[in-house]
Amino acid sequence: MSEPVFTIIAPIYNELENLPLLYARVSEVMNQTGKDWELILVDDGSSDGSTESIRKLASQDTRVRPVIFARNFGHQIAVTAGMDYSRGQAVVIIDSDLQDPPEVILELIEKWREGYQVVYAVRTEREGESWFKLTTASLFYKLIYKITDVKMPLNTGDFRLIDRQALNIINQMRERNRILRGMGAWVGFRQIGVEYKRAARHAGQTHYPLKKMIRLAMNAVTGFSTFPLQMLTTGGVALVALSLLLLLIYLGLAIFNGFDLTYVLAAWLTMIFLAGILLIGMGVLGEYIGRIYDEAKGRPLYIVAEGPEKSLDSTRLDREKEKI
Repeated sequence: MSEPVFTIIAPIYNELENLPLLYARVSEVMNQTGKDWELILVDDGSSDGSTESIRKLASQDTRVRPVIFARNFGHQIAVTAGMDYSRGQAVVIIDSDLQDPPEVILELIEKWREGYQVVYAVRTEREGESWFKLTTASLFYKLIYKITDVKMPLNTGDFRLIDRQALNIINQMRERNRILRGMGAWVGFRQIGVEYKRAARHAGQTHYPLKKMIRLAMNAVTGFSTFPLQMLTTGGVALVALSLLLLLIYLGLAIFNGFDLTYVLAAWLTMIFLAGILLIGMGVLGEYIGRIYDEAKGRPLYIVAEGPEKSLDSTRLDREKEKI
């Protein structure tokens, strides 16, 4: 079999009900391109029978390439594994719950053929999501755009097409706390967005609850910005100035109005406030230090229990890392 022109990557975690339709719709869309393609299904430690379903699809169609993890490593790591194993000249990342319509892939490919190397899908509408989800998602994207050094496009997820040249750069970025949409923006090259209407989930429950969204936001902020550290410095200077001012006020009141327990209470409240700020600051520093600790351990990003051979680019990268 010749090397495929297109690679579709779909991370899978307990998506048994979605897999048959995902395969059918991706196949229908990609067959329209008239080019060779492959579908990499990365099983991220599923426990609902998705693993067997992936193996069955692979046995029926050689274009389906399963990458099965030894345990759950998370969505961003699963996508990373798919990129490592990809062989296509253009790689498309898509969610397996069919909220990202496979039919939009043809529009991404069209822009790629025009010469764009990163084509990201922009959500204009989001079906089947609560007001709370929409509001928090909107705040998330605006916050990340405002405070990070890399300007990630608003209302975009991981649904995108990446050219091989850009992908090879991203594959060299082996940080553990990953946010791929930020990494895609960081590499540069010619980029453009394609608008689409995000569908409701076909079946099952979301695997990105509020807790994971907060973790994703933290990864974006700490991975692409020193803004929290700058805020600590600014806040520290402001609080020192405020403390000195309050000290002068308390001394003045004590000298001219006599001793009053109210001033002692105010002093204690100020100390408690400052202690709270210090603890918050330590927490922010801890987030950065924790990420340094994760990187220093040097463990592999993921462990594959079974899967195909890696692409030549990924294999060469691994060998270069072993020499270092």
